[in-house]
Amino acid sequence: MRIDIGGGVRLFVDVQGPGLVPDGVRMREKPTLICMHGGPGFDHSAFKPGFDALADIAQIVYYDHRGHGRSDARPSEEWTLDTWADDIVRLSDALGIEKPIVLGQSFGGFVAQRYIARHPGHAAKVILSSTSHHMGLERKLDWFGRLGGPEARAAAEAFWSRPDPQTWAAYWSRCRSLYNTQPPLDPQAGERTLARTEILLHFVAHEKQGLDLLPGLARAACPVLVLTGDQDPVCPIEDAREIAAALPERWRHFACVQGAGHGTWRDKPQEAYAVLRNFLLA
Repeated sequence: MRIDIGGGVRLFVDVQGPGLVPDGVRMREKPTLICMHGGPGFDHSAFKPGFDALADIAQIVYYDHRGHGRSDARPSEEWTLDTWADDIVRLSDALGIEKPIVLGQSFGGFVAQRYIARHPGHAAKVILSSTSHHMGLERKLDWFGRLGGPEARAAAEAFWSRPDPQTWAAYWSRCRSLYNTQPPLDPQAGERTLARTEILLHFVAHEKQGLDLLPGLARAACPVLVLTGDQDPVCPIEDAREIAAALPERWRHFACVQGAGHGTWRDKPQEAYAVLRNFLLA
């Protein structure tokens, strides 16, 4: 379904599971987990069906970011982290969600970090998954070179430095298989993604180049889990450690899944979902 979040902007939203469940003589309210997908330019489909593993303890709200996937197309001046971060509040208001748990995967983690800075009291908890706080080009290049050799390093440098349709196609062809340590459980998952590469290229060419999200993390006012894999080349573990260090100590939680790459549940589902369940239930 498409939800109007104000100003005529409609986001595609899918909800898994009830928010209220029978519990003896009362109805018990489950927490609401809002999942923000990666990209930019991708959609929410990569969370499915894996996140079924959490549906017994949380109502899960999936949505496509403004301009993405099945959400309405929007002009490029709205393709900014500030706008996407504010959309979390707009969507929560439209759906009547108070104190959501917000999970941002990869690019969704950029959005979640900006959300922390702009709306520190809004969430009950935040999960920053397989994400970075800056471009961190040299780290990316070191990792891709380590995992894929000189050709992978060169393809990564060309795309992240000079994003266009040609460098993107070469990068995705050469480097996508290096994101994870295990073959995909569902080889057709990528084919289901509704991709809008114009958003990806615009973001990488503009806001991504000077990205610096660390200062805003000091404003965190709820528990924040930084979840990373130790074999992630595009959002390396070094970035995750710096994100965690920038959070107030009282709210800081950090978990590294050994042997996992980008999106820890893709490579080590048992370990990653256990970490997420423990944080949701804490």
